[in-house]
Amino acid sequence: MSERASDFTRAPAAAAAAFPGATGVTVLDVYDWVAPDGLPGGSAHVHLASTEGYVVIGGAGRLQTLGQHGYAETPLCPGDCLWFTPGTIHRLVNDGGLRLLVVMQNAGLPEHGDAVLTFPAEILADPAAYAAAATLPPASPGERSGEGYAREDGRDARDRHADRDRHADRDGHADSGGRADRDGHDTSGGHADRDGDDDPALAAAARRRASLAVEGYLALRERVAAQGPAALEDFYVAALRLTGNRTGDWLSRWRSGALATAELTGTHLAEIGAEVPGHLALASLWRIERPATPRGYGMCGRLTTYPATQAVRVG
Repeated sequence: MSERASDFTRAPAAAAAAFPGATGVTVLDVYDWVAPDGLPGGSAHVHLASTEGYVVIGGAGRLQTLGQHGYAETPLCPGDCLWFTPGTIHRLVNDGGLRLLVVMQNAGLPEHGDAVLTFPAEILADPAAYAAAATLPPASPGERSGEGYAREDGRDARDRHADRDRHADRDGHADSGGRADRDGHDTSGGHADRDGDDDPALAAAARRRASLAVEGYLALRERVAAQGPAALEDFYVAALRLTGNRTGDWLSRWRSGALATAELTGTHLAEIGAEVPGHLALASLWRIERPATPRGYGMCGRLTTYPATQAVRVG
C-alpha cells in the first residue's frame, strides 16, 4: 500500500462486505389466509426506525396503510416499486399469488425488534401479553419459525443459529429450528417446493397472530376514520413503550452497520479525490447460495431471507 493510500482509514470488515446500502433483502410470499374482515393477507404492523420497500415480482394485491395521511389503499401489480417510511402502519392484501422482493433499511434493526404488531389496545398496553401473543411455538425439525425480529430474551433466532453454525458450518449457512421472533421478518430460507415440510401447529399459531393483529388494526382504522390521524397517537405511544429499551442495541447495530457503510462511501470519495486507488484494489464479489431450508412464518407471509452474514466471498 502506498503512503498516500495509508492515510485513509479502512472501514470495518462488516461495512465493506455489507449488502448495498446496508439494506436487507427478502422474498415474501404473502399469506392467503382470510382475516377477520374477509380479506386474505398478512398481519398489520409498523416499523419505528426503518423504511421498507417493495418490488412486486408476481401476482396481485393491495397495500393498506395508516399514517398522517389517514387511510389509503394502493394496488400492487407486477413491476411496481414502492416504499414507506417509519411510522406507516401497513397491511398486505393478497388478491392472488402476491410475491414481493422486500428491501429493508438498516439491516440488523428489523431483525432485532424494529416492528410492532397492531394487536388490540389492551394487549399493546401489557408487555407480557404482547410477548405471549407475538411469539410463535418452537418449530419442528426442518421447519423455521419467526421473522428475524428480536425475541423476548433480546436475541434474534439468527443469533442462536449463528452460535451453533460457527461450530457446524464455516460458510455460515443457518441450520433449521428455533422459536419465532416477536416482531417481524423471518429468519428462514426456502421455496414453495419445500412447503410440504410445514408444521401445522406453527402455521396455526402464525395464523392466529395475524388475525389478532388485523383485529386491532381494523379497530384502529375505524378510530382514524372517526377522529383523524391524531387517533394514532395512543398506538405510537404503546409501540414506543414496547421497544424503547432496545434503542441502545439498535444504536450499536446502526453505527456498525448502516452508518459505517455510509461513511465508507465518504472514504471512497476522499480516495477518488486524492487519486488514490485504495479501495479499488480491494474490490470483491460476494454470494449467498439459494437457501435450502423451508420458509419460515413471517408477519406478512412466508419469507426467504438473504442475510449478508451468510455471504461467502467468491472473488
